[in-house]
Amino acid sequence: MDKLDSLNRNLIVFPAVDSSNKIEPKQAKRNLRDSIYRELNKKDKHIYLTFDDGPLIGSRAIDSIATAKDTKVSAFLVGKHANMSKRLKNDFERYAKNPLVECYNHSYTHAGNKFHAFYSNPDLALADFDKCEEALSLKHKIVRMPGRNIWLFDDVRRVDLTSGSQTADLLGTKGYSIYGWDVEWKIHGLSGNPVQSVNEIYTRIRTMLGNKSTLKPNNVVLLMHDDMFQNKKGQQLLVALIDSLKKHKDYHFEFISTYPHKY
Repeated sequence: MDKLDSLNRNLIVFPAVDSSNKIEPKQAKRNLRDSIYRELNKKDKHIYLTFDDGPLIGSRAIDSIATAKDTKVSAFLVGKHANMSKRLKNDFERYAKNPLVECYNHSYTHAGNKFHAFYSNPDLALADFDKCEEALSLKHKIVRMPGRNIWLFDDVRRVDLTSGSQTADLLGTKGYSIYGWDVEWKIHGLSGNPVQSVNEIYTRIRTMLGNKSTLKPNNVVLLMHDDMFQNKKGQQLLVALIDSLKKHKDYHFEFISTYPHKY
């Protein structure tokens, strides 16, 4: 995997054609990539089911499905939601006590859904994430930034929108790792229902694992939202997706705290 990273970053130099080398650099690069892919295809694949914005009405069902299916899930939580009602506080506590659920930081206020304004003041944004960590007693310094698909961990820095970049870098200096997503199971804004079918999401995951187009090959992070699963139909779709993925013996569900799995 490290060799593929180096290849993608053009850090590997291939010699020009001469009397001792008959292979063009471009062909040599393709040959190396193909050989790495063949080896990666033999390895296990790692799936990260991540849920944003909880605790919300769908959180209890996610917790129950994780237990019933013996499947690890990662919950990115909004601090203020845990204090909005007794039910939501109880749902957060269920998450926190479930060994199949790990809880992470999705900010305290979810930026009030005014993302540009929120990220225009990185110090206040940092304070909001710190408040969430303290309010929920989170064990992991792991963040997903509301409204942004940003990655910042180890030597990785990938920013989708520049208005969140300063906040991301500040979070990084404070010891936070930031994780985005490879695939999004989108939510319908009015109904709260999942937009794509189970087969569409399943196929997308399979395709990205196959063509190594995820951020880290053989690792795929799926973004969902808790309120997608507040009714029976949504819950059945989640179960169907998990069942479809479980048919592959080389697929393993992981916590985002272990991302990425390397070989």
